[in-house]
Amino acid sequence: MMDESPVVLRASNLHKLFALGETSVAALRGVDIAIERGDFAALSGPSGSGKSTLLNLLGLLEPPDKGGLWLDGQMVDHAATAVLDQLRRRRLGFVFQSFNLVPVLSARENVELPLLMTSMSSRERRERAENLLDAVGLADRMGHRPKQLSGGQQQRVAVARALVNTPLLVLADEPTASLDSQTAAQLLDLMQSLNQRLGIAFLFATHDARVMERAQKLFTLSDGRILA
Repeated sequence: MMDESPVVLRASNLHKLFALGETSVAALRGVDIAIERGDFAALSGPSGSGKSTLLNLLGLLEPPDKGGLWLDGQMVDHAATAVLDQLRRRRLGFVFQSFNLVPVLSARENVELPLLMTSMSSRERRERAENLLDAVGLADRMGHRPKQLSGGQQQRVAVARALVNTPLLVLADEPTASLDSQTAAQLLDLMQSLNQRLGIAFLFATHDARVMERAQKLFTLSDGRILA
């Protein structure tokens, strides 16, 4: 029996165009990238280089105009919407710069959100959310709403939410950008620990040198192309 492929996500010759009036702008111009199980990787590049666009395509939030995309060995670049929704819920986690927490929900309820579309019982959902909040150091903040938490604590809730479905890959878009140096370092320590302990791959789109220094793999994007 063959070993399971180490590649979690692979993109080949990805292209993406955006209309700008009567013309179009090429955001991505033939990107090749592969993320393996357990990777702690960073995607760097100046503003306008295509980082967010690439992350949206890798996260199955937008389709490419050209090229191939495989998630866990399955070709997904033009899969049906229902298939993409299911794959995002089961295989991917997301962490955003702006946290994207629901303000009227508690920390625990925010972490539980991705589980609501599963067959998991309410008791199982609650237990999993509480275990993850404990793992990210927020056992005493489970009932707090986002406005009652610091920026660093909110981002920890977002990390717990991203991990609640035990994904193969977490995509993080500038997760440290709004955090002070100490809080950013603590968050990176946490994500590195989870990466090493659980084997979940992380891919960061970032300008932050602190993130790039910790990355095992560094992809540099410029004018829609991977340089290194």
